[in-house]
Amino acid sequence: MDWLNDKIEVPDDFFYQKALNKQIQLTKPPGSLGLLEDIAVRLAGMQKTEQPAIERIWISVFAADHGIAEESISAFPQIVTAEMVKNFANEGAAVNVLSRFVKAKFEVVDVGLLKPVESKNIILARAGNGTANFSRQMAMSEEQMNLALSAGKSAVERAIEQNAQLFIGGEMGIANTASASAIAIALTGLPTEQLTGAGTGLNSKEIMHKSQVIQNAVSLHRHYSTTPLKILQSLGGFEIAALVGSYIFAAQCNLAILIDGFICTVAALLAVKINPKIQPWFFYAHQSQEKGHRLVLEQLQARPLLDLNMRLGEGSGAVTAVPLLQMACKLHNEMATFKQAKITTN
Repeated sequence: MDWLNDKIEVPDDFFYQKALNKQIQLTKPPGSLGLLEDIAVRLAGMQKTEQPAIERIWISVFAADHGIAEESISAFPQIVTAEMVKNFANEGAAVNVLSRFVKAKFEVVDVGLLKPVESKNIILARAGNGTANFSRQMAMSEEQMNLALSAGKSAVERAIEQNAQLFIGGEMGIANTASASAIAIALTGLPTEQLTGAGTGLNSKEIMHKSQVIQNAVSLHRHYSTTPLKILQSLGGFEIAALVGSYIFAAQCNLAILIDGFICTVAALLAVKINPKIQPWFFYAHQSQEKGHRLVLEQLQARPLLDLNMRLGEGSGAVTAVPLLQMACKLHNEMATFKQAKITTN
């Protein structure tokens, strides 16, 4: 897995500065378009162009089951993972609707369901039949972790083949907020209760139970979980590992990445801990309603674009933010300059 530490280029400073200079010349007070200006300038540097664009979007939703679901820490039964994967394959989920709206290429990848779902619309890149129950043992073997990381890399390779300008990773896996919370606790040292939320809709008593299960599990693996990859192996999910692999490889390919909600942001934090130079390639789509997401964003010093009280997952929040990136590019490329509009500036 040496590729995880391969060289990362920084976005091109020449085109970044050129775009920054153009923003000053557009018919508006400097900075008046706020983050839309920053998005356009950053994309110009990433794409090495004077005309940044987000027209070719690639979305990979990674799905896997979790052994920790045995501990009754989800409001939904584990079978829902496979049922939702069928829904993705049949183009009936929220992320499918949003993907069609932004004209994105969409795929769903089985990285480790308990049982494979038969469909020509599902990509099989399985690391196992779900993870083990990490409250009792390691979530996955090193070999399984490497397979899942490579599944994320392969998804980005497919995106690159289609000349994608933006990569979005999504996830599906009943009980995966527990895995994400455990990873975040191990990475940050923040209190369990601050990073454990309702997930699929638990009540306060159920959240307390979930929090205790997670705390016990983090304690169980504390002596082994001394590096980001060991934390992933001990506490992670196959779909979280795939997200980590996809984020790192997309950055290595100079591809802009739009990060979704809590689980994807934890994967982003883990990816940054593995290879810190990837972070300039990230945009953060939104702050979700899931407890702990704000704290993980703060760890990344990230400023999310939206706050819509979403907590669906699937990559849905990220796709919702795509039009903002597209509008930022349109404004940058198509607004008149003061000179063109013959407007006096002094």
